[in-house]
Amino acid sequence: MTLYQNKFRVETTRLKNWNYASDGWYFITICTKGRENIFGIIEHGTMILNQYGRIVEQCWFDLPNHYFNLILDAFVIMPNHLHGIMIIDNTRETVVSVNGGVGVSINGGVGVETGLKPVSTDTQPNMNKQPQSDTQPQSDTQPNMNKQLKSSTNPHGIFEFVRALKTFSSRRMNELDNTAGKSRWQLRFHDHIIRDKEELYRIQQYIFNNPST
Repeated sequence: MTLYQNKFRVETTRLKNWNYASDGWYFITICTKGRENIFGIIEHGTMILNQYGRIVEQCWFDLPNHYFNLILDAFVIMPNHLHGIMIIDNTRETVVSVNGGVGVSINGGVGVETGLKPVSTDTQPNMNKQPQSDTQPQSDTQPNMNKQLKSSTNPHGIFEFVRALKTFSSRRMNELDNTAGKSRWQLRFHDHIIRDKEELYRIQQYIFNNPST
């Protein structure tokens, strides 16, 4: 803990020189401002969401619709915080239809899920290298039939995902209460890079069992 501008602050636990837009599995925790219980109550080991909790839930599941490289895993909302696992897979490519539809392909395939690969947190010179975007149209074997183009989208990372979740959910809660600009979340959040399958399983179980502990 250090003193900054006459205020004590907790040092960041984030890994220095790590690119948080890199492929990997990330465990995040976000708390409400002042740790206020605003998302519901726990009854008999089950979290009962109120209208604010349902807003946060909807905003969480909507995130992949805005970020092509984001996959969601285990997730739970508690009265004053949420836990979740965010997966970044920059091999995924957005596919934009001329009809206005948006989907995701992985290495040109459909419905292929990414597997957990061990994450090395050794800082490498090429760690910030971003995947190349393919902006060329896909081959169209059926002209005039829902032609699809890959969009050239720069990959975002954990900080952007959390920012969006906070912004979208706060805006909707404030619209509900007619309290424009009210802060609902703590400025900071906790993150942890998941390094192997054993750790992933342990964190998933922690999230699933959180309301009953």
